[in-house]
Amino acid sequence: MEEMRGGMPIRLDNPRVWRTYLGGSRLDRLHGKKEGADGHFPEEWIMSVVAARNAGREGYKEGMSHLYGTDRTLKAFLEKDPERYLGVSKGDGDGLWGDFSLGVLVKLIDSAERLTLQVHPDRQAAMELFQSPYGKTECWHILGGQPVDGEDPCIYLGFRPGVTRQHWEHLFDIQDIPGMLEAMQKFYVHPGDTILIPGGMPHAIGAGCFLAEIQEPTDLTIRVERTTPSGFPVDDLMCHQGLGFARMFDAFHYEEQSREEIRESCFIQAVPVLETEGGKIVTHIGYGSTPLFRLDEIRVEHELTLPQEMAFSGLYVLEGAGRISAEKGTVPLEKTAQFFVPAGSGALKVRAEGGKPLRILHFWGPCKEGAAVQTGEAQP
Repeated sequence: MEEMRGGMPIRLDNPRVWRTYLGGSRLDRLHGKKEGADGHFPEEWIMSVVAARNAGREGYKEGMSHLYGTDRTLKAFLEKDPERYLGVSKGDGDGLWGDFSLGVLVKLIDSAERLTLQVHPDRQAAMELFQSPYGKTECWHILGGQPVDGEDPCIYLGFRPGVTRQHWEHLFDIQDIPGMLEAMQKFYVHPGDTILIPGGMPHAIGAGCFLAEIQEPTDLTIRVERTTPSGFPVDDLMCHQGLGFARMFDAFHYEEQSREEIRESCFIQAVPVLETEGGKIVTHIGYGSTPLFRLDEIRVEHELTLPQEMAFSGLYVLEGAGRISAEKGTVPLEKTAQFFVPAGSGALKVRAEGGKPLRILHFWGPCKEGAAVQTGEAQP
């Protein structure tokens, strides 16, 4: 059984999640479907112990990861022996033992249309507004993109100078969508770009973006558009998340920032970690940029030994096939396979097979003095 394998990477399933916006065809193709279809399942969640917040779909518990080929959730699996798999003791953390969060959530997102303009709370606002120890600071790493209706992939990030809360609320009240878009900074993006979005900063992913998102583990999203660009009505609860239309504007930050200041603070440069004849590792976002999470990319041409880490982590295979070996055995790797890697797994050796290189995302939760798990229930 998987649970008896100790420090071996544990394969997970690939949960798709319903959203108000359209997309997902590139996710279909990533999984081998020749003709992917865009619809309301544009996201795949990775190493998730969090359920999506979708009005009217609460019973589905969408987004929860399961052990591959079973109906057992990763959350239930880890709760059986968190000391063994997460590397924490019962006295660690600031909440009740057993009601824990991994501190991180990773997604693949494929947007066929622009997402509604939105904001996520920072940690202070999340506690004040939702009694959640986690906000939703997030980071996007652009994997690909394609023009939609003649426009190249772009994102909306931050207010233009001079936008006040009063003006922003007025635009919402009259649902002046062109006015809202005009109030935002717009940036064109390209594969390899990495963008940090602090909690409180308004934003939206544009049409045609395919990206990996790493974030704090909540689904707390305040939306200011009552209808998606394709005409899908957005439920009131999906706008204000239970706060009401007046209080939801408390989640936005209105401090003025220039376009140059946003680019300087939010567009993150990759940092090389390791390069050998067998492959290389780069950090797309690390603890020098935020203590909340870390995202690396591993490219294996032949064989590569990963630096040992004490914290648990996750893996997602974007391209190629091969094997990953630890002290207790070997696990096959294939495209779209995702894994939970227990704490203290020791040295991991990755080998590419089939004459093609492996491309893998490797990610961690918050940096917290050697313990990358926080206890205390994270709000779904």
